[in-house]
Amino acid sequence: MDLNVRFFRPVFVFIVLMLAVLISTPIMAMAPVSEAQKLETIQQAFLQTSTIREKSPVAEGKMIAWAVYNGEDIAGYAFETNDVVNIPAYSGKPINTLVVMDISGKLLATRVLEHHEPILLVGIPEQKLFDFAAAYEGLNVTDKVRVGASNNPDVVNVDVVSGATVTVMVVNEAIMRSARKVAQVLGIAGLSEQAKVPPATIKPDLFKKANWTELTGDGSIRRLSLVEGDIDKAFEGTAAATKGRHGEGRKQRPFIDMYYAPLNVPTIGRNLLGDDQFKWLMGELGEGDQAIAVMGSGQYSFKGNGYVRGGIFDRTQLQQSDKVISFHDTDYYRLDDVYIDGFPGFKEMAIFIVRNQYDFDPGTPWQIELLVRRQVGALDSVFTSFYGDYLTLEQYIDRPAPVVEPEPEALWVSIWKDRAFQIGVLSVALGVLFIVIFIQDVLVRYPRFLHAFRRGYLIFTVFFIGWYTLGQLSVVNVFTFVHALKGDFQWELFLLDPILFILWGFVAMTMLLWGRGIFCGWLCPFGALQELINELARRFNVKQFEPPFAVHERLWAVKYVILLGLFAISLESLAEAEKYAEVEPFKTAFLLKFQREWGYVFYAVFLLLISIFTRKVYCRYICPLGAALAIPARLRLFDWLKRRKECGQPCKVCANECEIQAIHPDGSINGNECHQCLDCQMTYYRDDKCPPLVQKKRKKAKQAAAMKKIPAVEIADPA
Repeated sequence: MDLNVRFFRPVFVFIVLMLAVLISTPIMAMAPVSEAQKLETIQQAFLQTSTIREKSPVAEGKMIAWAVYNGEDIAGYAFETNDVVNIPAYSGKPINTLVVMDISGKLLATRVLEHHEPILLVGIPEQKLFDFAAAYEGLNVTDKVRVGASNNPDVVNVDVVSGATVTVMVVNEAIMRSARKVAQVLGIAGLSEQAKVPPATIKPDLFKKANWTELTGDGSIRRLSLVEGDIDKAFEGTAAATKGRHGEGRKQRPFIDMYYAPLNVPTIGRNLLGDDQFKWLMGELGEGDQAIAVMGSGQYSFKGNGYVRGGIFDRTQLQQSDKVISFHDTDYYRLDDVYIDGFPGFKEMAIFIVRNQYDFDPGTPWQIELLVRRQVGALDSVFTSFYGDYLTLEQYIDRPAPVVEPEPEALWVSIWKDRAFQIGVLSVALGVLFIVIFIQDVLVRYPRFLHAFRRGYLIFTVFFIGWYTLGQLSVVNVFTFVHALKGDFQWELFLLDPILFILWGFVAMTMLLWGRGIFCGWLCPFGALQELINELARRFNVKQFEPPFAVHERLWAVKYVILLGLFAISLESLAEAEKYAEVEPFKTAFLLKFQREWGYVFYAVFLLLISIFTRKVYCRYICPLGAALAIPARLRLFDWLKRRKECGQPCKVCANECEIQAIHPDGSINGNECHQCLDCQMTYYRDDKCPPLVQKKRKKAKQAAAMKKIPAVEIADPA
């Protein structure tokens, strides 16, 4: 029996046995989390005894959640991320996570409920995902969280799970985005669904000369006028109610006649105070402070008779939205002189300062509140309040556009930004490779350079594309794409891994131009690793084994049979197909860097060891991805690999030197099996190696030598 046949028979028997063992290993899907377990997780998140209400919408038409109570008080909420957001992970399906949050926005518990990630079903321990999700406990909904290291002190970093980067980034996005959406709906942690309206600003250069009648007439200066009858009515039914009957004259007797206006508005402030006093006042105000003028007459003082230095004005305050603004002695200036034409004069006048700590908005309606007190005993009093409304005229202010909180950028955009360096290097490398293939007719004339370049590129493919960026393509990617076309196709799913997306785009382009060989011969990390190992073995003169071409040609069919079997399984279950796709050692070698169960490691290492004796056994006979690429590659547009009429008969130099046996005995190149190494093209142009060129060179040399042997005869002129 031929030595090569005797070598390959036990090798393939062993490979088949290894695959049978690996495939028969049961796949452990994630155990479902019951409703009772969910409720137990929620209960444990709250230290005090709590009551969990049934799951219901948190607001009309909004997401559903569990409300958690301590007695009658709401303590927090719990929800599933799938009920709030839908972010597909690597499997194409979202990772459902339980999130428990208190009313301050603190995340009390995070637990993965369901996932379909193939890398976690066959490869990375599932517990790593559970631990990653649990790391969010204690964070706040307002925190900015980033997966991986960051130098930004304002960002909370959580450790990435090596080999499952896309998966954990999806979990991060699902937890934080869903928690934020729930908090916005419920108004937790200062978040809101409503667009934030920045405070209006007063136009500092807008001024119009006006008199008292004009400013009170258009509402620039507002009035609160009360008579005794208003006060009596307000105290009716209280201990301070007016006793006895009083005449109409008393009821109509003025109690207070009060005017008020914002002085920061130039048309109001400059007309009331005059230019000098207005300039002085504006200089006294801090940034964001607002000055309010209050003037009044009548029997009731808006300042109060009991006011003392260091105290608070207990009769006058402002209200805006839910804020109550009180005035201390440091917020008060005397107002003595008013210069506006038609000014009626008042018994008391004051300027109150609204400090910037109150975030007073001159464009939002506000009220001045006048507190009136009646004594009902030696120590007891009854209070009532009267309000005067104010709204700054639109002509005095500028209203900024509402600040709509932008939707968080798509997850794939964040991933592409984070991997900008990898994307840049890969793009340049692919561009260089495209140029090399495009001008191959020139470069193959320099075999020493091209061999060195190819060797360096294969090293780049193994270390940068394979181990650094985890850019090893897989037949599972093909099945995922086919399934996406059958269902709800979303580009976002494929954009989650920019390296794979760019590689697949480049492979698709070059496959239609030149066939599958650009990927298989240059860009496949496992193929490059096999080739480098074999090249090193050849340098040490390790004996090589090649099957007879008849056997080799039939072994080609094995990878197509494997592909069809995997495709049939994927139609039933993509997760099951992922299990059987362990025929590819890519996950073991690059994604997990040989850190997994010994059987998978032994299988991958065995395939690499075989490469010592035969180049690319896996690629030539087993790889279902190569088979998947070869089918559409039959439609390639160009065939730039040159042949001579002598190729095959009688010359067999290229056929014998082709280390993956892609050249038939008749000299034709099988484009479905060619890896575009360009060795045959380098031989094609070498006149010291290609027999037809060697023959032509010898013929030219003989002709040149013959010409030298012809003697030169000098012919003399007979004259």
